[in-house]
Amino acid sequence: MANATRRADLAVVGGGVVGLAHAYAAAKRGLKVALFERHGRARGASVRNFGLIWPIGQPPGAMHELALRSRELWLEALEAARLPYLATGSLHAAYRDDEEAVTREFAELGRDLGYDCRWLPPAEALIKSPALVTKHLRGALWSPVELTVDPRLVIARLPGFLAERYGVELRYGCAVHSIALPAIETGGGRWETERVVVCGGDDFETLYPGVFSEAGLTRCKLQMLRTPRQPNGWQLGPALAGGLTLRYYPTFEACASLPALRKRIAGETPEFDKWGIHVMLSQTAQGEVTIGDSHEYGLEVDIFDKPEIDRLILGYLRGMARLPDETIAERWHGVYAKHASQPFFAAAPEAGVRLISVTGGIGMTLAFGLGEKTMAEMLDQ
Repeated sequence: MANATRRADLAVVGGGVVGLAHAYAAAKRGLKVALFERHGRARGASVRNFGLIWPIGQPPGAMHELALRSRELWLEALEAARLPYLATGSLHAAYRDDEEAVTREFAELGRDLGYDCRWLPPAEALIKSPALVTKHLRGALWSPVELTVDPRLVIARLPGFLAERYGVELRYGCAVHSIALPAIETGGGRWETERVVVCGGDDFETLYPGVFSEAGLTRCKLQMLRTPRQPNGWQLGPALAGGLTLRYYPTFEACASLPALRKRIAGETPEFDKWGIHVMLSQTAQGEVTIGDSHEYGLEVDIFDKPEIDRLILGYLRGMARLPDETIAERWHGVYAKHASQPFFAAAPEAGVRLISVTGGIGMTLAFGLGEKTMAEMLDQ
């Protein structure tokens, strides 16, 4: 019967990386999982970012541990699904006195805080990455644990792996309109399920809008760029970040030298603070280099991108890294959920339902650890 009610042990709403990670965690536990994505393919923040699994960006303690666990699960899933990735680590390059001070200080502090990192003098940093500009290079903070995936490829191919290996039922082009357990109403008819995890990214309006409106969430828009495949198999090496990034991730708040760097940037280049710019590079398995990014906050996202932001990003990049082919082949923007203090939003609006939204642009980094954590909370009560 066309209108027969279908059944699953768990319904996951959202086909981005957070939804896929929750489906993976549940399916490994033996649950019958159905995944619903309103679009024909995921097209939100998960496919519009660097593809970085970035434990170095997470503050010490529980969040850093969650990121490291997520990295372990990423590797497990990538190997099982035979998906490419680059385990090249990361470099934070220092070109100014205050950048050197912060990176050197964190190299000392980090070991005691659980980070596998160390300071590299210029010659060693240049061995790690041929992209680094040599002029004024003071050195770099090296961390071996960061991974890079091509988010477009991973988000496109992980669902098929979940369906083939674990029997996850995929319902793309099928929005979930309402939840009243055990029933959920979808564009493809009614389903019955014991549990639902809603991983809708920055969709605060469709399901449980009252919960989201009271949570203090907003949206963040970021502008991104990408080069063509670099010639002759050229490799970036580690994912690269510069001095601007030191003021962005909470990891470096432990450094007493950080306020001086922030003050200098605010005084010399206030436009970087105005648009929330910090500059990072990662390379896809196909050889393209992804460059970004900026941060504009507000529930109403400007659909038009700002050439000024791209100009600022590329101008800063030229003082930090040079690529064989610096042509910009693609430009786009992404949007993700943002909270002033929480790295992710989790709520249980009713029994058997969880709302999960990563709120700081770190969905790739936290997704698999968060999926495991959510399933443990729901199933091991």
